Amino acid sequence: MFYGRTEELKKMNEMYNSNKFELAVIYGRRRVGKTTLIREFIKDKKAMFFAASQSTSAVNLQSLSRCIGGSNDAPVYRDYESALSSLFKMAENDRLVFVIDEYPYLAESHPAISSLLQIAIDHNRDKSKIMLILCGSSMSFMENQVLGYKSPLYGRRTAQFKILPFSFFGSLSFLDGFSDVDKATLYGVTGGVPEYLSKINSNKDVRSNIIDLFLSPSGHFFEEPANLIKQELREPSTYNVIIESIASGASRLNEISTKAGLESNKCAKYLSSLITLGLVSKELPYGEKASKRSIYRLEDNMFRFWYRFVFNNESAVTIGMGAAVYDNEVVPQLNAYMGLIFEDICKQWLFEQAKRSALPFFVGSLGRWWGTNSSTRSQEEIDIMAAKNDAALFAECKWTNSNVDADVYHDLKRKSELFHQSKMHFFIFAKNGFSPKLQAEAKNELVKLVVLSDIISVVE
Repeated sequence: MFYGRTEELKKMNEMYNSNKFELAVIYGRRRVGKTTLIREFIKDKKAMFFAASQSTSAVNLQSLSRCIGGSNDAPVYRDYESALSSLFKMAENDRLVFVIDEYPYLAESHPAISSLLQIAIDHNRDKSKIMLILCGSSMSFMENQVLGYKSPLYGRRTAQFKILPFSFFGSLSFLDGFSDVDKATLYGVTGGVPEYLSKINSNKDVRSNIIDLFLSPSGHFFEEPANLIKQELREPSTYNVIIESIASGASRLNEISTKAGLESNKCAKYLSSLITLGLVSKELPYGEKASKRSIYRLEDNMFRFWYRFVFNNESAVTIGMGAAVYDNEVVPQLNAYMGLIFEDICKQWLFEQAKRSALPFFVGSLGRWWGTNSSTRSQEEIDIMAAKNDAALFAECKWTNSNVDADVYHDLKRKSELFHQSKMHFFIFAKNGFSPKLQAEAKNELVKLVVLSDIISVVE
């Protein structure tokens, strides 16, 4: 069953219905559902789907010829120029969608292909009704070699789609039958990646799913991150150490480089590669454009879970101790692990409220803030904040089993005094609920109390 991606499909269908030349560039990390989206789009259209392979130029030309010819017995074109010329000619009278999946593989085997495509497009775009789709998983290649200013294809694309993992709300379609807490937890270990969400067994509880998928030698995710790192990057052992350092709590460059045993400059280059892949993000305190206080965090939550709980326990899992790893390693740390996940979910909820104009003021960006209190010289953190003119929003997110008490609200108000807006609005988010004292205070003050069930009800 196909879930989500309604905006992407809407735009792609608009392009198709233009009945003129179109070039859509679709890219995103592996497993994120690019090919599934394309197949959903072309299922009721005249279309050809060519999947390039990590092979030679001759092998890919042969496969391309068979695709254009419609059979394995189709004659092989003498060169790519002839193949592309024939392809564009086929679409002079009838609408045709032609997909090149894993375009970076084709370009790797035949480096001139982008220039040849550019020539074919420039010669035929006014008389051809072809809709070309170039799809790729190599983020750096697609951004630099297809969309980049120096690419021969620069300026030829008519739309681009960077396919991201599903949000928490987009993931809920895969999680029917689970409790609200379990839905959040399963989102937290899969990161909203469609292929990962599809592996969840709704007939089993969270414990069984995590053991089956992560903590079993035959589990679908037992080797998944390590394999992806090997496919995408050289020196996988170095990247493994860097990712594990971040997963275990290191966030500043000097902390990560020290844990990884690397010089800071070298470590920064490795981190840059991980950012390009969408596995790591670099964060600044909210409202700052440049800061020495920047931190790094794992953007991919499945990687974050795997490197925190599987990476250092692989031997135990291999000999069949997955259940013991879950009970002794995962369970005691799960609430702490879910803290950042819950912050992200709360941020998504706030954006959903912003779409509905349901926040006290227009919010275009949200973020964490951290810094030094000039009065006490102590370090302060605010989970989520936003500001516009004389208004500000501050939020605290608590993923704890106990009810959140009024002291959390009081502490948030204290930290808000570090800022100078005159209209302050407060949100307290909780996994389960709030103490009677906090509920009583909330009736008379500008603080909104939101529990996980309220967050999920947004899409119900």
